[in-house]
Amino acid sequence: MIKSQTDVPVPSSRVSGIGRLLIAIYGVLALAATGRSFVQIVRAFDDAPLAYALSALAAVVYIVATVALIQRSALWYRIAWITISFELAGVLVVGTLSLVDPALFQHATVWSIYGSGYVFIPLVLPLLGMWWLLRHPVAPAQSRA
Repeated sequence: MIKSQTDVPVPSSRVSGIGRLLIAIYGVLALAATGRSFVQIVRAFDDAPLAYALSALAAVVYIVATVALIQRSALWYRIAWITISFELAGVLVVGTLSLVDPALFQHATVWSIYGSGYVFIPLVLPLLGMWWLLRHPVAPAQSRA
């Protein structure tokens, strides 16, 4: 919080501490997933269209989540919740399916085996993101477009 001239706390629009680290990790994962999916789709989309399309979807989710965490408005706060919840559901569903029916995902996705190809960061990151969102809500009065 920043104090105004009347000593009334004014919400800071800058993210600090763990929030910056969280955003940085989301940004790196967004770049990694985008690069991976691009290469997969360009080189061998016909080999595993489902897996490679899921990698591209994961990349879009990470990009939107990164932007949503940076923005400080009620709308972006809701978008952050939606994308991070979708991310967690995707990691859990794809991770479970990749273990239960390995033939379904013969080629790895970002979320295969709960993100094992990314040191399980895709599994842990949405939980940290949700924790951070709960600790830093944005009320409509605090919003700035």
